[in-house]
Amino acid sequence: MEAIKLAESIGLDLVEISPSANPPVCKVVDYSKFLYLEEQKAKQRSKAKKIELKEIKLRPNIDTHDLNTKIKHIEKFLAEGDKIKISVNFKGREATHPEVGKRIILTLIAHFSEMAEVSQPNSKDPKNLILLLAPKK
Repeated sequence: MEAIKLAESIGLDLVEISPSANPPVCKVVDYSKFLYLEEQKAKQRSKAKKIELKEIKLRPNIDTHDLNTKIKHIEKFLAEGDKIKISVNFKGREATHPEVGKRIILTLIAHFSEMAEVSQPNSKDPKNLILLLAPKK
């Protein structure tokens, strides 16, 4: 009651900021200005770029032209600010030659070392090699 009387004497409003807190948190502010600022904060949150994780799947026997096409897609995703998961999937007898997939991964690491941060999680799966790329800021 005292806070309401104080707010009215100043010519402002008593606004409840956090009703779930114990005791509830209130502010003495102009209510229309408070609503305007909250609306501006909501607009800023909606305009913020949401980072997505894009996945590119490759095979160990990929042709050079096809690999170059995938590289162009990866460059486009990095320019948009997305993270990329590149996986080289082995099927059947391809799993007996993991060095072919590692060569593709090393080629991609060398190509994107300038524009992306590279991280390689340890994959226990012998049928997949995984590379994660995040754009440099």
